[in-house]
Amino acid sequence: MKKEICFLWLLLTINFVSMGQTLEKIWETDSVLKVPESVILDAKNQRLYVSNIDGKNAWEKDGKGSVALLTLSGRVFNPVWVTGLHAPKGMSMFQDFLIVADVDSVVIIDVIKGQVIKKIFVEGAKALNDLVCDKRGNMYVTDSKENKVFFIDAVKLKPELYLEGLTGVNGVTLFEKTLYIVDAGTLYRIGKDKEKIKIADGMEGRTDGVEAIDENTFIVSCWEGAIWWVKSNGEKKLLWDAKKEGYNTADIGIDKKTQTLYVPTFWRNTVRAFKW
Repeated sequence: MKKEICFLWLLLTINFVSMGQTLEKIWETDSVLKVPESVILDAKNQRLYVSNIDGKNAWEKDGKGSVALLTLSGRVFNPVWVTGLHAPKGMSMFQDFLIVADVDSVVIIDVIKGQVIKKIFVEGAKALNDLVCDKRGNMYVTDSKENKVFFIDAVKLKPELYLEGLTGVNGVTLFEKTLYIVDAGTLYRIGKDKEKIKIADGMEGRTDGVEAIDENTFIVSCWEGAIWWVKSNGEKKLLWDAKKEGYNTADIGIDKKTQTLYVPTFWRNTVRAFKW
């Protein structure tokens, strides 16, 4: 009996510790960014990229969008490093290429040259929002107006419908070979038969970004101003109620090695970095 009590106490203690995470702010950029929507780490080149919508209409094809270049210490090295985009949002890295979702196309940028080298147009797309690449360069990209997920083969570069019938799909990520999405306040794991398997719900305020720390731990942002720590058993903890400070929290990026979270603040025109 004593052993059983000790074992239960140990499980409760482990669970308490696992949900005890907090965020510690380490820096915030100057407010020189241009409606930053997404941020991603380039671990190889030790820098950050930020997508700038640069406009009040988040879906307008106006040619004003850009990608900013930041140092890991939060200095804005170039607020408009790559130009000629429309309203860029989610990003992913594959080798020396930055892949960006831009309204109705997927833009491939050579980060060594700092140039757009290709645009892959997705027929019928209205609001390409987030994307992720697997280890082979295959891409999954979400459309938040059509509520679909498209798959783009790295060789054929031809978009194909992967999932549809969603409600408010936005963020997408991969851990190993498993796909995860956030859709209308809920985090889902996508099964082998493309079924949605609910992990956690109740994250109000337009779920935006999602990052997998491991197969059991996730960080989810909500655009209206919230950062959540989510476990695979459905437990979640609010790490930052950004609404209280008047911040939006768009498509997040992480550095697993240093346990750093990067949060684009949209209308505040900054990126904030936290330790978890």
